Amino acid sequence: MSLENQELRKAGLKVTLPRIKIYQILEKAGESDHFSAEDIYKILLDQSEDVGLATVYRVLTQFEAAGLVSRHHFEGGHSVFELTKDEQHDHIVCVKSGMIKEFTDPRLNELLDEIAESMGFTITDRTVYLYGVHKDAKDK
Repeated sequence: MSLENQELRKAGLKVTLPRIKIYQILEKAGESDHFSAEDIYKILLDQSEDVGLATVYRVLTQFEAAGLVSRHHFEGGHSVFELTKDEQHDHIVCVKSGMIKEFTDPRLNELLDEIAESMGFTITDRTVYLYGVHKDAKDK
């Protein structure tokens, strides 16, 4: 049984071809690849897969509900998806090109924990998005 099938079954989802194909696209994504539903749809078209855009949205919503993917909402209503990871990481987004990079910094994690603790909180979840312009950015 393939890894995709195992992950889908473990999440309580029936194994279907669209789910397998979408999972494979997300699984092969690199650290800086964060795909929108439209991006995934275009990749499926390029692979000559007969999966509609509505199906892509539906599958991504099911994956999100099952905890398989994380949805990130960036400025301008732009949502992208990535497979859920165990380790905490943050994102920096180029507002000019749309490029997204992931980063992890133990100093930032410690500082956020200290701030929360000083206010009587224990962090259970967090999201940090930084916005800027990358030195090599070209307009979208």
